Amino acid sequence: MNGLLGRLFQFSAIYGCFVGLLWLAKYGMGFSDYLIPSPAEFLHVIREDGPDYVIYSLNTLGVAVYGHIIAILLASLIAVIGSLKSTMGVVTRVAAYNLQAYPIVAVSPIIFIFLGDGLASRLLIASLICYFPLLLSLLGIFSQPVEDVEHFFVETGRINHRLRLAIRLFENLDKLLTVLTGTATLAMVGTIVAEFLAATAGIGHAIKIALYQDNLARILLALMLIGICSSFYLAVIEMLGRIFSRVLQKG
Repeated sequence: MNGLLGRLFQFSAIYGCFVGLLWLAKYGMGFSDYLIPSPAEFLHVIREDGPDYVIYSLNTLGVAVYGHIIAILLASLIAVIGSLKSTMGVVTRVAAYNLQAYPIVAVSPIIFIFLGDGLASRLLIASLICYFPLLLSLLGIFSQPVEDVEHFFVETGRINHRLRLAIRLFENLDKLLTVLTGTATLAMVGTIVAEFLAATAGIGHAIKIALYQDNLARILLALMLIGICSSFYLAVIEMLGRIFSRVLQKG
């Protein structure tokens, strides 16, 4: 709970400063309400469109969470294969390092052509955007020996590939948690990008409509809800990471 409150406070401070600077520029330079909405207009938009935008944001958050889970599972599988010393492992590592340099947004039109503008496209783009950082981090963790611990199992003859990976993963839990938290943000960003490009649902789609209508108040409302949803998801990941660490340490 403290982590969630802390993240919400950080976001509220940043968001409040951003909106405050907008209104300072508005009244200091005499911008019209058409360009920058007044506080009264912003509150009116919150009352009128808030419930719908909350539903859009939760829709986006759900897609981002599922996309993140898919990326974690896929990256874990590929990283385990890439950690092998066989030809398959070498080929997997080389392919992973080369493919991650290709921008996913550039191929997103092809994804929409084949999969349409529904849930599948949003899930795929969200997964791919956060997949490569996860994969590279896991490959780095699995390729970094923990000499002090592994040496004991080597000497006792109990070492095997699965145990070696488990040791390296356990010794790098903090790093892994940091990667999971960072890629959760990327999953949210990827979902919003997919929705903005061609989807017909979610907060990214709502932002696109508001942009076409030159409605900055709705865009500010969308940004506020995106920040709240992201803060909640990141706080949940950090909480689960702490619980998992305690369970492993007690075990």
